[in-house]
Amino acid sequence: MNETISRRDVLRSGALAAAAPLGQAPQPKNKPNIVVIISDQFRADCIGAAGSNPMGLTPNLDKMARRGIIFQSAMCSQPVCAPTRASIFTGQYPEKHGVWKNGIPLRENATTIATVLREAGYSANYIGKWHLGKAGPGPVPGHEHAGPVPAPERGGFLDLWEAANELEWTSHAYEGDLYDTDNRVIPFSGTYRADFLTERARRFLQNARAPFFLVLSYLEVHHQNDIDQFVPPKEYKGKFQNPFVPGDLRPLPGSWQEQLPDYYGCVKSMDDQVGAVNQMLAEHGFADNTIVVFLSDHGCHFKTRNTEYKRSPHESSIHVPLIIQGPPFDRGLMIPELVSHVDLAPTLLQAAGLGVPASMQGHSFLPLLDRKTEGWRNEVYLTMSEFMTGRILRTPEWTYAVAAPKDAGWKSRPAADEYFEYLMYNLPADPFQHVNLAGRSETRDVAKYLHERLLARIEEASGVRAKIGTDLFPYS
Repeated sequence: MNETISRRDVLRSGALAAAAPLGQAPQPKNKPNIVVIISDQFRADCIGAAGSNPMGLTPNLDKMARRGIIFQSAMCSQPVCAPTRASIFTGQYPEKHGVWKNGIPLRENATTIATVLREAGYSANYIGKWHLGKAGPGPVPGHEHAGPVPAPERGGFLDLWEAANELEWTSHAYEGDLYDTDNRVIPFSGTYRADFLTERARRFLQNARAPFFLVLSYLEVHHQNDIDQFVPPKEYKGKFQNPFVPGDLRPLPGSWQEQLPDYYGCVKSMDDQVGAVNQMLAEHGFADNTIVVFLSDHGCHFKTRNTEYKRSPHESSIHVPLIIQGPPFDRGLMIPELVSHVDLAPTLLQAAGLGVPASMQGHSFLPLLDRKTEGWRNEVYLTMSEFMTGRILRTPEWTYAVAAPKDAGWKSRPAADEYFEYLMYNLPADPFQHVNLAGRSETRDVAKYLHERLLARIEEASGVRAKIGTDLFPYS
């Protein structure tokens, strides 16, 4: 680990933080700009400031953490691209926003953070991967929804638009296409894809007028789908051989033995992009009044938990990085409480001095910055789809997952009438989740409690009372 935030620093920063009533944000003097940087498939334990990776890959993200807030227990709403991105923008669970798997577009009339901010005088701007539209055809046969996104399917990002619905199918690491506001092609060639997106952000900031909302959605550190490889920039290819191996991967077969070095090269490149964006904000005079968020849509388990990279209840899939700097986040704090993607939009709206729409199911975590933890429900609810249909409850001590019997292949359902206990991990005793305690007699009492909590969260998110059977999930 390079630099960490000490417990003493946490306590000192908390003591010095200006108090605000629970649920209220300090009113900003000027509306803060908001920049959200999304890195696809970025493991939370790659962040040096998190204390779990000693390789020094993330000096710029570590700097953000020292200035602002690093959330130690941030979870996605579902470990797959489209559903969790819809949750980030709508503040809703997949049962509510309807994007329960990839390939389902966000409703055209959806209330999103972009629509709310535009009503408050912000411009809403988007660069990169979208993955929430029906979209027009891209350059790869068989991927008919990869390319340009019609304006009604853009979730309220109606100002600058330079994006592709599925960037993984309209580009490779050093060539490809984005599409502009009028769906004209923006080609690139010879420049690394992440560098190209950052350069488009530079062009935007040169003429940006405050207040603005900008989402920079990178494909990196996601693998390149058609070759099933992680492709770092040329300068980082082969640089991280014989790397540090996280404890969840070490004893398990998978693809990490071949892929982890190049994955780390992609991580290093993403940290470079974060440094460049923050430098650009400073150069254009925006640094002091801009909230900058870094997060991922889900993690990556390198085919150790199933036959692909995510879509599982494990920390490697569901635990995501979340670092925020800017007003009012400049506290130098590590926040241990559990937070979810559905909480981000309410939090950013409140930080901007705006009301939170009743449609949003998440809750602002601004009170946690002042260490006002009373009333914070310290658990996270998640869904699973595609590889299997399931539901997850994550508490500080436990991961409890249930699943419905699998259909053939990758066919799944948005929900099931009945689930069965699937996985249960005691996180303090087994942080790398190698010992499944589901069905054990010694965990029966805590399983019953988690069972009831999960049923309550399913009903809260969906309005439906499900059933969890007493038998174990039928693996066969």
